[in-house]
Amino acid sequence: MASIKIVLRKNMIRKDGRIPLALRISENYKTNYKWLGQYVFEKDWDKNAGMAKNSHPNSQQLNIFLMKKMVEANNLFFHSEDRVTPKQIKQKLKGARGQKSFFELAAERIMEKYERGIFSVAKGDLSILYNIEEFLNFKRTKRKSAIIEDIKERRLKRISNARRNKYVWMDGVEHFKKSKALSFRDIDEVFINKYKTFCYSYLGQKTRTITNQLILIRTLFNLAIKQGIIDQKYYPFAGDKEKIRIGSGNKVGLSVEEVEKIEQLKLEENTSIWHTHNIWLFSFYFAGIRISDVVKMKWSDFKDDRLYYVMNKNEKALSLKIPLKAEKILNYYKKEKHLNKGFVFPFLRNTNPKDAEQIYIKTKSATKVFNKCLKLIATECGIEKNLSNHIARHSFGNIAGDRIHPLMLQKLYRHSDLKTTLNYQANFMHRDADEALDEVINF
Repeated sequence: MASIKIVLRKNMIRKDGRIPLALRISENYKTNYKWLGQYVFEKDWDKNAGMAKNSHPNSQQLNIFLMKKMVEANNLFFHSEDRVTPKQIKQKLKGARGQKSFFELAAERIMEKYERGIFSVAKGDLSILYNIEEFLNFKRTKRKSAIIEDIKERRLKRISNARRNKYVWMDGVEHFKKSKALSFRDIDEVFINKYKTFCYSYLGQKTRTITNQLILIRTLFNLAIKQGIIDQKYYPFAGDKEKIRIGSGNKVGLSVEEVEKIEQLKLEENTSIWHTHNIWLFSFYFAGIRISDVVKMKWSDFKDDRLYYVMNKNEKALSLKIPLKAEKILNYYKKEKHLNKGFVFPFLRNTNPKDAEQIYIKTKSATKVFNKCLKLIATECGIEKNLSNHIARHSFGNIAGDRIHPLMLQKLYRHSDLKTTLNYQANFMHRDADEALDEVINF
């Protein structure tokens, strides 16, 4: 038996405390939500009656609107001649507005990522939608430099409004959910080539960044074909059409001598640069664990002198002994163990351990600080390479070179496929090529 009810989506609460309302359609353990575009405070909502309390300033008008939506959904389900699923009801409730647009489908996918706690992907995809929107609105009515400045200004305005709570992430999602500006039929080879040129020339993006955007477009196109939104024959990435090639740029890691310089650097305790120094070395000592994962590490992850680690990116589990150098760093932080809510390092001290989005935001802020401090550390150590968060992983690979068996490196890197490890490590295995070069030129 189907269940149709209007509910609060508490995991989508806005910064001002208001919560979005959605029509929840459930049957046979399958649930779909139809967003209603209305927001209320929890104190103004009667969850049992599924309606606004009298304390809501416009309770009468809102309840009439909600009642109409409930009647519409029930009519579709119980009076349809054909069997309909919750997903089909959701689609029919959208009205006769034609097929779903590119932006609508993208917004739905972003919401799915958000609800699953994959915030970095969700927010990254939203940024790509803004880039595509800039491309659609692009007109050569000004000088190139003026157009670039306008684009930067709009982006900075969104960032500024977000800091002042005038713009929240969900506003962007809602904006694109309503947009019919781009259909899947519009996305062909000509569109893609022009978009690539726009990204390179006006957004100043590198090849890999542009490729990531094409991957999102391709993913959404495949999803649209699966949902029957667009026919397979319009797929712009098939056959001899657009090819997405992921280039492999040179990965540069630090040498043993350079890592030793960082280890020997003396810094004032409990400063940002001192914490950054510890975090970076800790990452290196554990085969280049991603810095964002180090920040979120908890004391409960350490048992019997071992680290039991689950990589956030691919959820691969690994157990490693605690190296003596890493143990020394851990000992620094044991003194404040009771202050950090279970986290090893202090960057999430004022964060609710159960609030995944807050943890993501605080972690992202911390990694930005690290990258700035690492530039100062590089200067202090006389290192000319680009010292960054991720270079800890490259440095481990560089020092490992071809001395460690690829199968063991695969385990240390938490790669699912040995081919990934071989391709990665190829950046740091130079001995054979160097010897071959010497054989030719040293005659």
